[in-house]
This record gives sequence, C-alpha cells and structure tokens, in this order.
Amino acid sequence: MTLGPDTLDALGADLRAAGFTVDGVAELLGEQAYAALGRGVWWPAARVAGGADPLSTLVRLFLLGAQVPRARLEGTFPTVSLDALLAGGVLETVDGSVRAALDIRPHSDGARDFLVVSDQAAALRGGPLRRDHVLGIGGASMSLARAVVRTPVRRALDLGTGCGIQALHLDGHCEQIVGTDTNERALMLAAATARLNGMSWDLRSGSLFEPVAGERFDLIVSNPPFVIGSGVSDYEYRDSGVAGDGVCRTLVEQVGDHLNPGGTAQIMANWIVREGDWRDRVREWLAGTGLHAWVVQRELADPVSYVSLWLADAGESQDQTARRGGAWLDWFAEQGITGIGMGLISLRRPVEGEAPEQILEEITAADELVTGAEVEAFFARRGYLRATSDAALLAARLSTAPVFLEQQSLPGPDGWQQVGAAVRRPGGPGAVIGVDEVLTALLAGCRGEVPLGTLIALLAAHHRVDADALAEVALPEVREAISRGILYQAQ
Repeated sequence: MTLGPDTLDALGADLRAAGFTVDGVAELLGEQAYAALGRGVWWPAARVAGGADPLSTLVRLFLLGAQVPRARLEGTFPTVSLDALLAGGVLETVDGSVRAALDIRPHSDGARDFLVVSDQAAALRGGPLRRDHVLGIGGASMSLARAVVRTPVRRALDLGTGCGIQALHLDGHCEQIVGTDTNERALMLAAATARLNGMSWDLRSGSLFEPVAGERFDLIVSNPPFVIGSGVSDYEYRDSGVAGDGVCRTLVEQVGDHLNPGGTAQIMANWIVREGDWRDRVREWLAGTGLHAWVVQRELADPVSYVSLWLADAGESQDQTARRGGAWLDWFAEQGITGIGMGLISLRRPVEGEAPEQILEEITAADELVTGAEVEAFFARRGYLRATSDAALLAARLSTAPVFLEQQSLPGPDGWQQVGAAVRRPGGPGAVIGVDEVLTALLAGCRGEVPLGTLIALLAAHHRVDADALAEVALPEVREAISRGILYQAQ
C-alpha cells in the first residue's frame, strides 16, 4: 500500500460520507445479518446489501470481498481517484471488475467511530496468507482492548501494534503513543489506520523493547505473536520465531524496565502447561520483576484444539494443514506439553517502598469479563488492603456492593438442607466468596454506618463467642471480600 496523505484523507472522507460506520452498516444489514457477519457468516449480508447505493457497494467491496464493476465505483468514491486506489494497492482489478486488496472496516469504541486497515482474511481471498499478513480486528485484540485501563496518561507503548487497533483505543486517553512492530507491512497499514482517523502515532520498527531502549511509559499494552510452537516463523502475526512461550516470558521479565513508577502493563499471553499447576510457570516469569501482578487464565486448550485453531486461519490446503499440524503436535509431545494456557497478564510497577504482590487465578466464566475498570479497581483494592492494618480495618465503616446470596441445598428426609452458600458480585471477574451464617450476617450489616469492629462485637454477643476470637477469624474473610469488590470502605 503506497497512498499519500492527501489520498488517504480523500478516501476517509468518501467512506464516511457514504455512512460506512458501525451504525451505518448495522442499519443497512439489519440485526440478524449484521450479527451473522460478525460470526464470519457472509451470505445473509450479501443477500441484503445488493443495492447500487455507495454504502451497499462498500459493504460488498470491503466486508464481503465481492467484485464490483468499475463504473459503479465512480459514484462510490466521488473524491478520491480510483486510479490512485488501484495504484496504491487498496483496490485491484480482476476479470475486468474491481475488488478490494485490503480490508478496511468500521470500528467503534462505544464513543467514537474508526476505520481500520488490515489484510483480508483467507476466507475472502482464497489460498494461503502471505507471510507478512497483517491481522485485522480479532478476538484477542478486542479482549485486550476491553481489558486495558483507560485512566488518562502521558506516554503509552503499543508493542506489536499490527494494524494499530490498540493504538486507536489508546488515542482517547494517552497524550503520546509509540507503536512498534517487526513487520514493516504492519507499520505501513498502522500508519494508514492512523491517518484515516486523523491521528498521529510514533511508529517504529524493531523487536520487543529494542525500538524504545532507555525509554519509560505510563502504560504498555501488547498483543504479541504469542502462539506456542517450535520456533519456526511461518506467519509473522502469530509466530515470534522464539520456541515455546519464550516471547511472553521475555516481555514479562523486561517490561518493568520500561514502566514509570505506578505505570501499568497489560499483555495478552499464552503459556505452556505440563504436569502440575499452570501458575508455577508464570510465577517463574514474575520472579525478580518486582512488579505487582494479576494474572488471569481465561482458557486452557488441549494441543489438538490449540493447533487446529491457529491452522484454520491460514488458508492452507488440506495436505499442508495436515503436515504442519502433525509436526506441531509431534513437537508438543516431545516437549511434554499437555495444554496451553491463554489469558491476560496485568502488571503494575510499585511506587517506592511497596513490596510486589502477585495473584494468579483462573476465571473462565463468559459473564466474568476482565475489563479495564475491573483491572484498575483490582489494583486499587489490593493497594488499600496493603495500606490498611487490621486495627484500621476494624475501625472502618464498610459497605456491601450490590451482590447476590446464592445458596445450594439438597433434598433430605426433613426437606431441603443447605449444604453451601456464596456471595457473588454480578459481572465481577472472580468476584465470589463462600459464606457461612456469621459472614452472611456480617455482610448484611455492612451498610457504611457502623464500624466493622462494632458489628463483629454485636455478632459475637449474639452467638455467645469471644469478640476478639471472632475478629481474628473474620478479618481474613473480610479482606478477601474487599479484594473481590464485595465490600468497600464507605466515604
């Protein structure tokens, strides 16, 4: 792609004038066809986007990979020259018609509309992807975008920027954005994405932290080529060229050197699972970093499912897929790999005097998403707990967040008999604690009106137990409830 800034500006103006936005496309296609397109099912959209209007033409061209007569495109691009788009690699001619050579699609962060430039998926092009293929908007990139802390900061680094999707989202709350990638084509398309959206990023070529040696940032995000394999590099978007999970380990071990005090790093990562607890491996990465950490494993994949997932996107022939998949599984077997953990690593550099605290857990429920707000609240809650002594906690007035009390019962000779209970904060990742009768009553009494110590004393008197003994037992449970966002200190 070799388009000058003026041509890109004219292209963006034409796309927006046609209503090529998330809302515009959704309205054109209708709810069902639009939802199907998001799942990769294209034919319902093709069925309803058959008009001659510019928006229908753009949907067929860029989102469905259809060939369009050149004459129809004259009205679709009234400002930008078709010859410039053809010469610049945005469009190409096939059998006398024109089709898109790139994927350009609308995207939104809920407040602003964007245009994202990437390479087309294999499903639209046919045949295997090019080695320097640049991924567009995908599941991993959106999971990271959803999880990034959006507190305004001065400097941010998007390491492995690809088409620039993370930088797009960073632009709303970061004064300066540096984006890096080893793939020169990715940097070219990221520059086009930035220009189409009226943004300016400092894009640099290089591996890992080499392009930012000696620099520090307030926020670092990375959706790296984290796919675990033998170290071959077939496709740059997934293969780092480093064997195993080495690239993720290196990122975790080195990222602290590039964070300002109080700065945050968030990394989409995969890790090898052998026998034993998956946490042991990631703890090795964290050891010696001096960083606070919240590591969430969202999924554990078996080798066949994992390899199949990544082979499906490459567009290779069945024979190629079988050969590559077989070699991949053989390598897993040789390495004793029984599973692959997938998740998010959120890190924060402590301010002076803080001891690092590292929490690793598995949270897999679909309705317990890790969001930026939850990550920021998690670190804030852990900071509160580190700074608050037991005596101060007993003197604090605590409130219970909106929660559900869930009880489990089994039928017995005397009717239903309760065998367990838990309190859950809806939507909070891992926001659940087991409770007994006393803790249930304590949570019900936390309304921000009475000090915790007074509530414990009242419960102790009711149950005829020693108040100090009850406090000793209750405080760890109270701290866990605060950590999970179930309790908080009232103002």
